[in-house]
Amino acid sequence: MISEEKKAFNKEFWLFLLSSILIALSACLGNVVDSIIVGHLIGEDGVSAINLTKPVTQFMFTLSMLVATGAAMLVGMELGKKNTEGASAIYSLSFYASVIIGVLLTVLGLVMPETVAGWLCKDESLFPLANDYLRIVLLGAPAYMIFWCINMMIGVDGSPKLVSLAIVIDNVVNLCLDIVFIRFCGWGITGSSVATVIGHLVGIAIMCRHYFYKDNHLHLRINVQHQTSNLFRNILSQGLPLAMASICLTALMYCANSIVLHSMGRVGIFAFSVCMNLLYIYNLFLSGTCRTMQSLGSIQVGKGDNEAFKMVIRKSFRFITIAMLVTCVGIWLFPEEVTRFFGADEQDLIDESVRALRIFALSFMPFCYIYVLMIVYKLYGYHKIALFISMALSLTVIPVLWAMAKWAPEQLWYSYLIAYAMEAALIALCHRLAHARFELK
Repeated sequence: MISEEKKAFNKEFWLFLLSSILIALSACLGNVVDSIIVGHLIGEDGVSAINLTKPVTQFMFTLSMLVATGAAMLVGMELGKKNTEGASAIYSLSFYASVIIGVLLTVLGLVMPETVAGWLCKDESLFPLANDYLRIVLLGAPAYMIFWCINMMIGVDGSPKLVSLAIVIDNVVNLCLDIVFIRFCGWGITGSSVATVIGHLVGIAIMCRHYFYKDNHLHLRINVQHQTSNLFRNILSQGLPLAMASICLTALMYCANSIVLHSMGRVGIFAFSVCMNLLYIYNLFLSGTCRTMQSLGSIQVGKGDNEAFKMVIRKSFRFITIAMLVTCVGIWLFPEEVTRFFGADEQDLIDESVRALRIFALSFMPFCYIYVLMIVYKLYGYHKIALFISMALSLTVIPVLWAMAKWAPEQLWYSYLIAYAMEAALIALCHRLAHARFELK
């Protein structure tokens, strides 16, 4: 790759990365800032209630991973081959699947919201808050699904700046309406979830401008093609490792909430909720890195440019390493300030949260490396190893967390760090057994 081409590629990489980080900022702010505002305007129990409902939003994101993220990788490959008709067919199937899933979840929210809330929250004092928040999340499910689908697709189609603009406005609307609905309208925790849904609807409206651009390659088609079933199987196959990782993370969220609430009560679940919000900060960089790898990497695979593909991987690992180190140092230096952001003023809550935050700040670093490595295996075509990593990433934590709660509850917060060390050893063994032949550098 000559110097001028390298400069152009570097510019494209950083443009995609910045856009991807701003996209991830949507999930980060939508969750973290909601929790901060709820913590100050409603109280610590509101923060805990939101965390207890996270498995549902994570499950919705899992379904989006399956039908949209996998499709985005295929769209990128087709655009790299300049096959716009094939790319539009994949996009159309993904969009329709996202809409159908969102409508089905809305029906669930109309028919049995209290039943779903009861599965997630066994604490009588937290149940009303969790139920109020969850009901709106389910009713607004189509907005979540369509928002995630469209921003993935038009980012790959060359409009990352438009996606970034939509994300920023989405979050500004969400934050402003959080305060209006909770403080001035008196809607309580329901106002927080309503604000998030409205923010996503505004973001969708802004991103729809992409379809009026002259250089738009993706078009929504009514009749996709006669090979719809085969095409949809390909979409699901591409998205399966990421979806499995998200499914396992959903299971982990549910099990971890239950174990921590049972073992450590109100103090423990608040500390854990703060730490899970810390994960969203790491995910801000992790998601941005992975989206960039998927978008640019899949395009380079479609072009057959192996050198550019390796450059994407090197730059991605370098960026995520620096971002994680800066985040970890910040948490270690200011854990009490982070805790107070979420409205904590009781000393026992603050002390436990500070201890947990410092441990989780270290624990999430191997998690990020393992997740990025899963994307690398997927792009290189090592689908079985990628699928194994996607399942082990979260499922390994559950038995370790259960064992620590039973035999060493005072060291419960170390469960994630121990589990990720075990996973790293298992991945190294699988790599050797499979005789995988690729290098990261």
